[in-house]
Amino acid sequence: MIRLAQSFLLLAALPSLVAAQSASERLNDYPTAARADYVFACMAANGQSREILERCACSIDEIASILPYEKYLEAETVLSMRRVGGERMAFFVSSAMAETIVADMRRAQAEAEIVCF
Repeated sequence: MIRLAQSFLLLAALPSLVAAQSASERLNDYPTAARADYVFACMAANGQSREILERCACSIDEIASILPYEKYLEAETVLSMRRVGGERMAFFVSSAMAETIVADMRRAQAEAEIVCF
């Protein structure tokens, strides 16, 4: 009887455990290397102090809470292609889709700057 009650409680709690895990996974879907790259670039632009390290780490955490990694990667790709230039890269400069992708990233970065800096 006790085992049955324990099993019932476990089954009742399962949906909330799965929801908590998926939310946690969603907020932590950025690979460590991507987070580190962001922090290194942020520190290069803002200074090499412990305070800046913490602010930059806060910034990427905030961005990750707003923007799924797939969308972050798309924006990074568009921005990278824009730096290459040339006729073939015109799509990344002028398309509405590329503008939307980058705008979403810029909004996440602005929010992170407000919160962390």
